Amino acid sequence: MEETEAPQGQELEAAGDSEQENAERETVLDVYIEEAGYEAGDRRITNISFQVQQGQLLGLIGPNGAGKSTTIKTLLGLLKHAKAQVKLGGANKSYAYVPEQPVFYEDLTLWEHLDLAAAAYGLSYETFEATAEKLLSQFGMEQVRNDLPAGFSKGMKQKMMLMLGFLVQPDIYIVDEPFIGLDPRATKDFLRLLEAERRRGAGVLMSTHVLDTAEKICDSFVLISGGRMTATGTLEDIRAQAGLPEASLFDCFDELT
Repeated sequence: MEETEAPQGQELEAAGDSEQENAERETVLDVYIEEAGYEAGDRRITNISFQVQQGQLLGLIGPNGAGKSTTIKTLLGLLKHAKAQVKLGGANKSYAYVPEQPVFYEDLTLWEHLDLAAAAYGLSYETFEATAEKLLSQFGMEQVRNDLPAGFSKGMKQKMMLMLGFLVQPDIYIVDEPFIGLDPRATKDFLRLLEAERRRGAGVLMSTHVLDTAEKICDSFVLISGGRMTATGTLEDIRAQAGLPEASLFDCFDELT
């Protein structure tokens, strides 16, 4: 893969328009990071590469400080000091990013945040209104639709971030630690919506520490430790690389990190 230097943060470039083969799912995210860091000469991650296909849920896992957040920031083009190439595929070559820490405008209500996101993505008002109403109901947020998110609990703020992502129905979701702050009901609603989006054909890259849930829902994994990839593939692949043929993802994680 051709290397692309990105002193100001690399751009998310559209993948080629080659036709999808009947027997294969289209790649909606193709990532190669030669190196990246927060300062010149400070390489936090090196040689990170993976793809996400339509309908696939790829789990990005690793211990604290391993480089998961740096990987996500790099592929989003948020780091100045990066040599990386990122390609988007899918019908619209679009993505939605759900951050670990909620980001919002203090003077906008929940509904106004949804309206603003819909306008930014060019959704018709009819489509926006129908989708937003459905999401408010699914996440139990109808009663706070006209409230300012500054007064929300951490879990409610996280719900808002998830709603903003699901609103636009992109080709690829990039989700960073989605389970933090969610109660069991909200977690179940999130997973149900995520599964529906995968059936629609969206891919998902999800960074998480919740390994028991990841083991159940992810198709494959990228394990990062010390800024490098230490294992990749399905759970069976990870078990083979750990030398633990019957182990849980948690035990393989412990062995490989």
